Amino acid sequence: MRVADRSFISAIGAAIIFALTWTASWSLPLQAETADVQQSFAMDLVAAARQQRAVLAIYDPSYRQLNYPMGDVPWYIGVCTDVVIRAYRKLGIDLQSLVHQSRLGSGDRNIDHRRVRVLKKFFARKGKRLKVSDNPEDYKPGDLVTYHLPNGTFSKTHIAIVSDRKTSAGVPLIIHQIGYGVSEEDWLFGSKITGHFRYKAKPNIEGWKK
Repeated sequence: MRVADRSFISAIGAAIIFALTWTASWSLPLQAETADVQQSFAMDLVAAARQQRAVLAIYDPSYRQLNYPMGDVPWYIGVCTDVVIRAYRKLGIDLQSLVHQSRLGSGDRNIDHRRVRVLKKFFARKGKRLKVSDNPEDYKPGDLVTYHLPNGTFSKTHIAIVSDRKTSAGVPLIIHQIGYGVSEEDWLFGSKITGHFRYKAKPNIEGWKK
């Protein structure tokens, strides 16, 4: 190989190494910023769910005709899924329309987004499915957890939002509606966990402002 060829190859190699090093150093702040944005979103979701404790919502799973999009049951009524739906709407995200557009339910815009089994499929498809475990450290603020309630009166399925607050033993609290209004309590392992998800999306509510 000629000296000129070796010099050319060496120059190309050096350029590649420089480009890779520069790209890596440039991408680190972006990754950190993304993590910060995700954490901020999660905390906003928790805050939006926590605000609902101020309203003593009656647990009523009755089928109701809703507007579309942004349809909701009366403010004084709610089930576990309504806590999730209302919290996301505070962040500019209308799950009613997103679930309907996903075609993961029956096609009924009045009820699909209020069914735990449909939300499980939606969050698994459109969000991130996380492992189910008995380790409290695996559950982060804003995570969504679904349950099986063997003794449930109105439903055998349940969903809750993981809080940023913890017990003295380090177990995260959850925010949910299980029959006596929205509460924030030590219930993460209160029943069999059937799903663990994380979901963040861009606002889709027209005219929404943070």
